[in-house]
Amino acid sequence: MMLEGSRETMDPELYDRMYQDMREQLGLDKPIYVQYFSWMSNLLRGEFGVSSVYKQKVINVIKTPMMSTIRLNIVSLVIVFLITIPLGIATAVRKGSVFDNVVQVLTIIGYSLPGFIIAILFIFVFAVKLRLFPISGVSTPGVELTGWAYHLDRAYYMVLPITVMVFSSLAGIVRYVRATMIDTLTMDYIRTARAKGLREKVVIYSHAFRNAMIPFMTILISWFVSIFSGSVVIENIFLYNGMGRIMFQSLMQQDFMVVLAMQMFYVILSLTGYLIMDLAYVLVDPRVKLS
Repeated sequence: MMLEGSRETMDPELYDRMYQDMREQLGLDKPIYVQYFSWMSNLLRGEFGVSSVYKQKVINVIKTPMMSTIRLNIVSLVIVFLITIPLGIATAVRKGSVFDNVVQVLTIIGYSLPGFIIAILFIFVFAVKLRLFPISGVSTPGVELTGWAYHLDRAYYMVLPITVMVFSSLAGIVRYVRATMIDTLTMDYIRTARAKGLREKVVIYSHAFRNAMIPFMTILISWFVSIFSGSVVIENIFLYNGMGRIMFQSLMQQDFMVVLAMQMFYVILSLTGYLIMDLAYVLVDPRVKLS
């Protein structure tokens, strides 16, 4: 039973009776702590409740947007790693060169621009002026595709949001990789490795980069969690049917069951990220032991 209408348009007694029945059905007549533990017990059983807006189970509401968000962020994550790590190492090795100065200027500009400004600029250039990519959406509307055509169509709509996310993330990661590598290259064991006559690539990648990975892993995991939360803005700008857009709409419509499920996803993501970080420390530096 759902309340339709308002107290002014319905019989007041009928409205109050339906209102109280609805409160009892939703458990809102119980104290806050009882509601919380009830929600937690349902959560442990895999029950996220029912959406008050979509009139269906929350798991069915968030399943498709969750996969879209994970796909969007994983692809952007891989691209950022493929660009930032080699670029950060190259700028650290060529510290003070023209190449390093140019990259530093570009990263400062990218670091100072908010993500939504970058998104608007990219939309104006690549979607409005050049007409290379669609402005919004997940797939071509009104077209039923299967197989490779389906995946290529979705990939085409992902290009512009992913480009914005990658561009927004490059500056901070490149500068951090550069800073950690510069600090590592000044260590005594690096000078010793060079004095032994080891090739420069061996010194950089086998000695310096591996030790620079230890502080880098901390910022890496923090950035991994933040990029998922940062995609909320990007998904709303591009009307991309992901978790960020669903969360924003649910907040505006006060669909709290969906919002709570979304928040739990980000909590689990954060905990998983820190677990991966601890395990990665052991792989990067065998001297680190987990007790």
